[in-house]
Amino acid sequence: MSRSAPYQPLLLKILHGVSGILAIAAIITGFLVYNTFDGRFGKLPIPRIGESIDIHGTFAVFFFFVFPALALYSFHAGNRKLLQQDSLQNLTQFGRPIWWVSLQRIANTLMLIAAVLAVLSGRMMKEEWLPTGELNHIWYYLHLIGWVVIVACLAIHILMSIKVGGVPLLLSIFSLQVRPEDSPTKWPGRLQNWLINLSANFGGVINNFMQNNFPLRVIEIILLVGIIAALILPLFTGSES
Repeated sequence: MSRSAPYQPLLLKILHGVSGILAIAAIITGFLVYNTFDGRFGKLPIPRIGESIDIHGTFAVFFFFVFPALALYSFHAGNRKLLQQDSLQNLTQFGRPIWWVSLQRIANTLMLIAAVLAVLSGRMMKEEWLPTGELNHIWYYLHLIGWVVIVACLAIHILMSIKVGGVPLLLSIFSLQVRPEDSPTKWPGRLQNWLINLSANFGGVINNFMQNNFPLRVIEIILLVGIIAALILPLFTGSES
């Protein structure tokens, strides 16, 4: 039986598309940096690219500006695609649909965590470390770990999206269809209503925030702290942004 294409909200498609392009560009250029200046864990026989650090840094900076919006959207409007309280338990049901869905949710969550690790560690690195052969800094190792985890989780994300949603899901990502209630002209009003409700019911919001999928709420707080740290810490250490 054929499945109809699901509808993807416009804001999700914009954030998902822009951050995805920037992340993939940062992944590729990050490997070029490693391949040019390191290569201890294996490398490809491709020409040395001396400007790879600057190119990688440019994509990473743009990704850093987009990532907070993607993270907030993912943890709220898109939280059903992230870690759920029964996700780890569902991994015991190998081969069933819930297993594939749970694996994708876990990979999506790990990818957000790894992205924060990569952003923070990259911000704390200094540009002269790799060209001068200083390869044993802890921030550089953390940056490599973040890169590896992102690549692995991105591969799982793509494969599981194909497995779970198939062609209809892939087509929905590139669809130009926009529902009237999803028009950008509606966004300011919806944001205003959300802020009004947040301020009017602050205590209840905090209570629901902590009780609704508590592990995911903890991860969200950790990621927000990591984003703030990536913004502030380099100002005090003089690290390369």
